[in-house]
Amino acid sequence: MRIKNYNELNSLELDTLREVGSIGTGNAATALSALIGEEVRIELPEVRIMEYNEAIEWIGGPEEITAGVLVKMSGQIDGIMLSVQQLDFVNLILNSMLGKTVEDYMGLHEMECSALIEVGNIMISTFINALSGLADIKVDLTVPAFTVDMQGAIMAVPMAAYGGQSDYIMTIGGNFVHDGKAVPCRLLLSPDIRSLNTLLRKLGVSSGD
Repeated sequence: MRIKNYNELNSLELDTLREVGSIGTGNAATALSALIGEEVRIELPEVRIMEYNEAIEWIGGPEEITAGVLVKMSGQIDGIMLSVQQLDFVNLILNSMLGKTVEDYMGLHEMECSALIEVGNIMISTFINALSGLADIKVDLTVPAFTVDMQGAIMAVPMAAYGGQSDYIMTIGGNFVHDGKAVPCRLLLSPDIRSLNTLLRKLGVSSGD
């Protein structure tokens, strides 16, 4: 049955999306490990369907400053994927790749931003490649966009693009574990409703298209 909104997903469809999220984030952690040359694993990620405002609170609140790497998807799946990079994650990357850390986002300059874009892009690409392989679909990705802003402003992008179709978004969160320390990881996946139906059909849990 074709769904018209994220909140119409049944338990089997939700479980399937959770499994995809777990596999995708596991692959992203492996890619991150290879990129920084240090072991990084991810705790069992939590995959949820949330309203936009709930998702904003989940990643720290609308006024919390954070960095974000955003990529648009096209092809058989249209939508947006966002990597939210909180300061602990930023410093994990910068310390591993550049041998430095920053006290706040004001310390990010061109070199630091380039490193964060590269990491965000690789994590998103690895996640989408896993999704593509599982569902046997082709997904094209744009060049990543990078911003530092309040999380409410960053989340306004998917809300503006797809909020007219649904008030919900797929959130994927867990902790990367590096050198015994847990570092929050937040990914947000927002396919449009047509694409969500295509994805579920390709994963074998829905006849919708």
